[in-house]
Amino acid sequence: MTDPTLRRLLAITLFSLLSACGGGGDSKTGSIQNPDVSVVPPANDASDSSAGDTIPPPPLTTPPASRTAVTFTRQEASRFLGRATFGPNMAAIDALAASDSEAWFRAQFSKPQTLHRKYIDAMLATQAAGGQAVGFTGVYETFWQQGIRGEDQLRQRMAFALSEIFVISMQNESVRPRVRGVASYYDMLGQHAFGNFRNLLEGVALHPMMGLYLSHLRNQKESATRTPDENFAREVMQLFTIGLYQLNADGSLKLSGGKPIDTYTHDDVAGLARVFTGWSWAGPDQSDARFYASTTDPDRDWKPMQNYAAFHSSGDKRFLGQSISGASSGQADLKLALDTLFNHPNTGPFFARQLIQRLVSSNPSAAYVGRVAAVFANNGSGVRGDMQAIIRAVLLDPEALAPGGTTLRTGKLREPLLRLAGWMRAFDAKPASGRYNLYYLDDPLSGLGQSPLNPPSVFSFFRPGYTPPNSALASAGLVAPELQITAEPSVTGYLNFMQEAINSGVGDGRAIKPDYTRELALAADPGALLDRINLLLMHGSMPARLRGQILTAVNGISIPAATASNATQVATAQANRVKLAIFLTMASPAYLVQK
Repeated sequence: MTDPTLRRLLAITLFSLLSACGGGGDSKTGSIQNPDVSVVPPANDASDSSAGDTIPPPPLTTPPASRTAVTFTRQEASRFLGRATFGPNMAAIDALAASDSEAWFRAQFSKPQTLHRKYIDAMLATQAAGGQAVGFTGVYETFWQQGIRGEDQLRQRMAFALSEIFVISMQNESVRPRVRGVASYYDMLGQHAFGNFRNLLEGVALHPMMGLYLSHLRNQKESATRTPDENFAREVMQLFTIGLYQLNADGSLKLSGGKPIDTYTHDDVAGLARVFTGWSWAGPDQSDARFYASTTDPDRDWKPMQNYAAFHSSGDKRFLGQSISGASSGQADLKLALDTLFNHPNTGPFFARQLIQRLVSSNPSAAYVGRVAAVFANNGSGVRGDMQAIIRAVLLDPEALAPGGTTLRTGKLREPLLRLAGWMRAFDAKPASGRYNLYYLDDPLSGLGQSPLNPPSVFSFFRPGYTPPNSALASAGLVAPELQITAEPSVTGYLNFMQEAINSGVGDGRAIKPDYTRELALAADPGALLDRINLLLMHGSMPARLRGQILTAVNGISIPAATASNATQVATAQANRVKLAIFLTMASPAYLVQK
């Protein structure tokens, strides 16, 4: 298992195969960036609560009459859970295979939300009593704690997907130390994940961590020497709602003279920037001292920002065909701006494509995007932006449920974080202390090149339109977002990291240990062992050639006949068989590409 020759061979082989598929491009240079592409429904999101450690779920939306339940084989159940959760385990696979999609969705939508801020607050209470100081790594701890152990798996997986679209990052020096705020931002994404997109958009716009990250917190009205900050105004259009270019209902580009049509101009950015003036920290008054933060509320890091009339623009605001007179309030201006973005014809297909990319496929067909966008526009009961209906549409689309093919369009590269999470859930990796002290995964050589809520820019870890230059994917006009963080160091680092994880565990002191009890019981039957690993990690899709190669390697480890004195040798051989089978599976390109 620790043979350095085997490790080097696997690294070279894996990198060459990834390169052949378009990997190995630098994340900062040489990339080809493809275009990134009514009355507001009543809110059905749960409100935040300071009591207890869960948020009650929002009321379930009325199911459209056309909704039908989907049944799954065990392999199909594993595949579905690999997209909809942080990874399947055998109990979850068996439960879904014995049920159907509607029962599963109803159960997941009904589960109370496990709160990350409550976890952080408990850590802070311990700190106040003389315990360990809480820093930004507390955010990592709660991410892994809830992501691996949480019962609300769909909500936690959706929160992570949304965090890669509506980005904040602890690489920002103002955001990094505010651990309650960062945890509550993630909670906010999870809270609205099952509500309505319009409420999600407002939650994002008014959260103080987004205000810090995109600098519209303490944004002031124009004067003779000052223009309002345009950062959030630009990104809320470019990245969060309507994108750079006008889209058809299926997400394809509208063209004029063979060229894309801009969705907005700088004048729209400037007009919208005036809307986002006067917003600052929450509190019981609107004093200048509170606006500038010399007077503070103890919960200001997580309470939605409030508008300060004295700092809000009183000038006319023109954007996206809307015109607001100078006499309106900050709250009214915000409502009109968010309503306009929510109802824009681009928003449905733009968001649909990104969510499909995060969960199912890097290159969904126009028809797939169009079907999800249609559900965004109308859930079947006349409601626009129903997130529960959108999630169902993404995960149950015929293109998502079709058997995995062999074309370049199929599937997506698994993100490093999701590979680790899938292994932890498949083999019930947990610490004896109950605390997931798993930090510092950013380095591509010593870690995974990815840490939660810590992407390098507002474009997240990778751009949705990234295409590796000079690759087969580029020639085919396809994208592979996750390959933007894939290169020689990250391939080698991943192999080294997972070899040690599989062998010894992860986290501080490698205290997060996997439980291979059921796998060890199959060590003498490599075929049955590999069938189990295949179902857990590859959803039953392991190619016959790969299966044969792994079986040969596993059979190469002899298990001595048991005697009265060689129990240790027998146990070591059994463990090495299990660990080698898991490692070779997770090192294979067939595993790395989620089909």
